[in-house]
Amino acid sequence: MRTILFQDLGKVAYDVAWDYQEGLLQSNLRIKAARFNSAEGEGLTDEVTTDHLLFCEHPHVYTLGKSGHMENLLLNDRRMQELNVSFFKTNRGGDITYHGPGQIVGYPILDLEYYETDLGKYMRNLEEVIIRTIAHYGIEGGRLQGATGVWLDADVAGKARKICAMGVRCSRWVTMHGFALNVNTDLNYFGYIVPCGITDKSVTSIEKEAGRKIDEQEVKDILKKEFGSVFAAEIITNDVEAFS
Repeated sequence: MRTILFQDLGKVAYDVAWDYQEGLLQSNLRIKAARFNSAEGEGLTDEVTTDHLLFCEHPHVYTLGKSGHMENLLLNDRRMQELNVSFFKTNRGGDITYHGPGQIVGYPILDLEYYETDLGKYMRNLEEVIIRTIAHYGIEGGRLQGATGVWLDADVAGKARKICAMGVRCSRWVTMHGFALNVNTDLNYFGYIVPCGITDKSVTSIEKEAGRKIDEQEVKDILKKEFGSVFAAEIITNDVEAFS
């Protein structure tokens, strides 16, 4: 059973979390390169990669994936300043999305060579984690053909709505970026973008569907449990200070 080190980063700026992820990914890539060189007869190494699962919450921010379109951001710079929202172009897949308070963002840094080297299967597994998690709140999630993330009433005309967005980067089978689950999120911020570039669907949250405020720590605990179950891994809390 593979071990995944878990850290809750708390509320952290998007670029700070991005840099932290990038550091973990690059550390794993260095280990993989050393192992490849060892196999080619250039010295021995017994180092192995380390898997991580990071949870955090971001201040108001819009992020655009590498295949996204700027026209899906419906605000100018002045209006973004008024709303106290920032913007980043990223190296993940997908189009534009929103992160902010009341949303649990999950960043798995996994070496898929210890799981399955199939990025599509990895995305389906991430979706399965969310589907199982929201089921604890009586919410039936599903998938929308041709799109990523977790949706409600995906096959019902005029009612499909996204509760969790996803976008990842994968380098030499090591992942980064991940998912954003709307828990107690202010959904009004999605009104200033075309979420994920999809014009005819809406967004929702656990709070909206359940009709009550949700204990976010409880959701995190469920997410961790379901993540370990789906990926058949043991999740252990990493007590090392992330930002020292």
